[in-house]
Amino acid sequence: MANLSSSKKMVRKIATRTERNKSHVTNMRTYIKKVEEAITAGNADEAKLALREAQPKIMSVAQKGILHKNTASRKISRLAKRVKNLS
Repeated sequence: MANLSSSKKMVRKIATRTERNKSHVTNMRTYIKKVEEAITAGNADEAKLALREAQPKIMSVAQKGILHKNTASRKISRLAKRVKNLS
């Protein structure tokens, strides 16, 4: 456990950031899941629309530093490839 007041404050800050980051990641995964559900259903139009909604969410998480930029780009690329193969 932290003893110094600055250490205690850092523990509080980390907990706050973790909660915020978790909510962003959960939101992003929800949008990714919508794309994947449309792909498995075989609905190309719905998948394209879902990908258009998911793409900015994924990049905003990367921009906030929660996810690495290359990881976000890779996720988008792989989803786009699967949507393209669908149609």
